[in-house]
Amino acid sequence: MAYELEKQVAIASVIGAIKLCTQIQNDCLVAAIEKPDFSPVTIADLGAQAIICQAIAADFPQDAVVGEEDAKLLRQPHMSEQLEQIASYVRVHIPETSAETVLEWIDRGNGQVGGRFWTLDPIDGTKGFLRGDQYAIALALIEDGEVKLGVMGCPALPLDLNQPQGERGVLFVAVRGQGTTQIALKSGVSQPILGARTANKHNFRSTESVESRHGNLPLQRAIAQAVGMAPEPLSIDSMAKYAVVARGEAALYLRLPWAEYPDYRENIWDHAAGAIVLEEAGGRVSDMYGKPLEFAANAKMLNNRGIIASSSDIYDAVLDALQEKV
Repeated sequence: MAYELEKQVAIASVIGAIKLCTQIQNDCLVAAIEKPDFSPVTIADLGAQAIICQAIAADFPQDAVVGEEDAKLLRQPHMSEQLEQIASYVRVHIPETSAETVLEWIDRGNGQVGGRFWTLDPIDGTKGFLRGDQYAIALALIEDGEVKLGVMGCPALPLDLNQPQGERGVLFVAVRGQGTTQIALKSGVSQPILGARTANKHNFRSTESVESRHGNLPLQRAIAQAVGMAPEPLSIDSMAKYAVVARGEAALYLRLPWAEYPDYRENIWDHAAGAIVLEEAGGRVSDMYGKPLEFAANAKMLNNRGIIASSSDIYDAVLDALQEKV
């Protein structure tokens, strides 16, 4: 089948990154490092990017990777201890890894968009990861302007949100035209998911970011209520929001910009994997004006504003409600 090797490499590398992140959490070495833009990063973000970029380089050496992180911070003398920590964790998965090799692998994620490339968010929802809550490791393959493959690991997500104390840890795999599959990380049991074709009346609600600055919450909630949704949204970190809509545990994910920031644009690595997971589960994804998301023009989606991600049957109503309010 198309993209079979790419799918297997992506699955294996994301699982390797999940194991690294889980071990760092278990060792209580989760601490934020402040980046120049004041956003947090951890040794887990950087180690996960190293593992995934190494795997892509090994099997697809001509493919660029457009990732969120780089190794600039780690090259500074005062970061030598953190660099060695990362190398030691990566070494568990890739023996004989040196600190210099780790830097090279991380920086392999500084590629450019093109005809065929991968985009990677090694930890989407770093603040959720720091809290021990939801986060996602998200990898997508983009070819000729279209997302062809998405693999998204959600280590803290329950297999069923209605059983929050049950088994946790899910991998979502989507290939264009082949559907979306959910794989339980512990048991390996897989099943197709098509929960986004029609909204589940028992979960007719929206989902939104925990962090209020990630979207115009009042507007998002007004749109959700305009289409008849419950007033209380499901707050969840990371691209896991795409996954819960794909499974039918919510019907709508909006990420709408604040009016005070008209120039704000989304990063491709924050949405590519989640978008294909939802679309292949029967849902629809666009920007706030109904335009398809553009993933191949730039690392930022310069021609798009905002995100609508929903069950297919309510998409038009959501778009109409939004146009009435903006």
